[in-house]
Amino acid sequence: MQTEPVPSLVGQEYEVEVGQVAHGGHCVARTEAGQVLFVRHALPGERVIARVTEGEEGARFLRADAVRILEPSRDRVEAPCPFSGPGRCGGCDWQHAAPGAQRRLKAVVLAEQLARLAGLTPEEAGWDGTVEPAPGDKVARGQVPAWRTRVQYAVDHEGRAGLRRHRSHEVEVIDHCMIAAPGVTELGIEARTWPQMASVEAIAATGSSDRQVVLTPRPGGRLPIVALDRPVSVQRIGERDHAVHRVHGRPFVREVAAGRTWRVGDGGFWQVHPKAADLLVEAVMQGLMPRQGDMALDLYCGVGLFAGALGERVGERGAVLGIESARRAVEDARHNLRDLPRVRVEQGKVEHVLPRTGITEADLVVLDPPRSGAGLAAVRRIAALAPRRIAYVACDPAALARDLSYFAPEGYHPTRLRAFDLFPFTHHMECVAILEPVRNGA
Repeated sequence: MQTEPVPSLVGQEYEVEVGQVAHGGHCVARTEAGQVLFVRHALPGERVIARVTEGEEGARFLRADAVRILEPSRDRVEAPCPFSGPGRCGGCDWQHAAPGAQRRLKAVVLAEQLARLAGLTPEEAGWDGTVEPAPGDKVARGQVPAWRTRVQYAVDHEGRAGLRRHRSHEVEVIDHCMIAAPGVTELGIEARTWPQMASVEAIAATGSSDRQVVLTPRPGGRLPIVALDRPVSVQRIGERDHAVHRVHGRPFVREVAAGRTWRVGDGGFWQVHPKAADLLVEAVMQGLMPRQGDMALDLYCGVGLFAGALGERVGERGAVLGIESARRAVEDARHNLRDLPRVRVEQGKVEHVLPRTGITEADLVVLDPPRSGAGLAAVRRIAALAPRRIAYVACDPAALARDLSYFAPEGYHPTRLRAFDLFPFTHHMECVAILEPVRNGA
């Protein structure tokens, strides 16, 4: 027996009062019938016409865009970017919000995630309730800091570079990305065509003149001759193995942070804000307060940023172990830390490698897991080492809050939390939480 298809509500418009901000770059509203709307391009307290972009009758919630603002918030500004707005580029979530308002919205989201998933108030988490801008990012209304040192351009079937629309494979062709760092902009990616390419990633290193593009061809596509406005190395993603292959130039870029130069190869992970690496190292070291002779772990260590900072502080009587799953990142970390004999780096997943090391205790632990978080198994293994302090670096407030809830029954609670706006005009933020064992009677 065939069932009737559920009618789509895409295109349906509702006049709604916009409620609180939610994690993900949207606000929550309800139709007169009580159906939940996740509304982009809106701000809390506004009255708007919301047009449904995803969902059908009877769905638990609908996604929508605010296409007309009937009663604007005082925090609303005209979007500086000409490619922003309903149905346009999905790269920025808060182009329509004043810079200070963006940080307040992020603070509300973090507080809500801590309460809902970890059962913590800001005070209980050791957080002052603010989201801190990076140095130089505190700009006036109508201005946009150019911070993004790595930009993944999508390419349409005509070879034109742009960015994806929100929750879509469609490409919004652009001639300039306002949040792109000067080193990315000067390459002129948008000014030329990229025939037979699916994407072009542009990388502008911080602290060096290194520039790199990583090309992903369409199936069967041939690489173009890359002639950009600045010297650049080129890599490509293999169609069959999906690995990164050198075309010409260095297979890595050199980043400078925390007083050291870091080799980052294969388009590997590095913080995209030019001030992020220094800020995060400072926050982690201030929270951990390493001592000479400490045994420390850097989990999900990437190319070794925190391991290097720890290695310089624990001295010849101390030791640092880094664990990272990506093979090339491990190679880079070993190269980057080759002058620190008391630092070693092992490859593999944290929950698999840590038991094999034979380590039964540690003084300090840093973990900087992927967006999905560390998870219960890793949290239990970390807590079993009875560290004096743990520094948790998180790019997702929901994952952070979930993992804090896992640490609680293991006897660890946050004593200090800082939040940084290292992704201005988007909904993302970075957090550093310092955890310590609960004292008897506490």
